[in-house]
Amino acid sequence: MADKITVDLHPIFRSDRDIDQAVRNVIFRAARERIPMAEIIVGKGKKTLQNRVVKMLGAAHLKRLYRSVEVDPNNDGRVLVHF
Repeated sequence: MADKITVDLHPIFRSDRDIDQAVRNVIFRAARERIPMAEIIVGKGKKTLQNRVVKMLGAAHLKRLYRSVEVDPNNDGRVLVHF
């Protein structure tokens, strides 16, 4: 069993629909396969994408699937979701 699953949003950062789908897919897969952590790479930039992802993760239908979410303290271009 994998200890984490990673999704990189760099290639799709211009498509809101693709971002939403990628984040949902990684959260649902990690919860279904009991993977302890999902790593979402958002990049360091202006934090627009990071803020969008963190806000999306606050939605009730996703929030009930994970234990906690944090911006990686060692790399602020990553959002870590713990299950």
